[in-house]
Amino acid sequence: MRREMRRYKQALSEAEAREILEAGSFGVLACVGDEGWPYAVPLSYAAEGDHIYIHCASEGAKLDALRRDERVSFCVVGRDEPQSGEYTTHYASAIAFGRARIVEDGAEKLAALMCISRKYEPGRDEQSRAYAEKSLDPVAIIDIRIEHLSGKQAKGLLKKRGD
Repeated sequence: MRREMRRYKQALSEAEAREILEAGSFGVLACVGDEGWPYAVPLSYAAEGDHIYIHCASEGAKLDALRRDERVSFCVVGRDEPQSGEYTTHYASAIAFGRARIVEDGAEKLAALMCISRKYEPGRDEQSRAYAEKSLDPVAIIDIRIEHLSGKQAKGLLKKRGD
C-alpha cells in the first residue's frame, strides 16, 4: 500500500498531516476508474477520527469505481505558495490511504452528513439536521477508513520550522 518517502526530511508528522486533512476545504479522491484508468475527483469532505466522509449523488463514476475496488487515496493541499524567481513552491500536503465503502444505514448516513455540516456550517446543527433528514434518500455517503496518513512539505519550509 505504501512505500517510504524518498525525501523523508520533508515528511510531516502524522499530527501535522492530520491538521492539514481536518482543515482543508476540499480534497482529491483517487480510485481505479473504468477499464483500470485512474480516476481522481475533487470533493468536499469532513474528517473525523480515522474516517473521511464524502457526500455525493446516489449514482455515478466514483460509486461505480468504489464498488469495483475499495482501495483509494485522498489528497489535501494545505498550502501552495509559488515562490517568484525561485522556481519552486512552498507547499504542505497530506495524503490518506484507505478503503472506501458506501454507507447504507440511515442513521450512519445522518451522522456523516452532520459531521460534514459541522465543518461547513458550524453552529447550525438544528437547520443542518432538518436539511440532512430530508436528503437521506437521494444522497450517497462514502466512508473512507484511513489506514495510513502521511504529509510532506517543501524544503523551503524546513528552515522556517527550525529543522
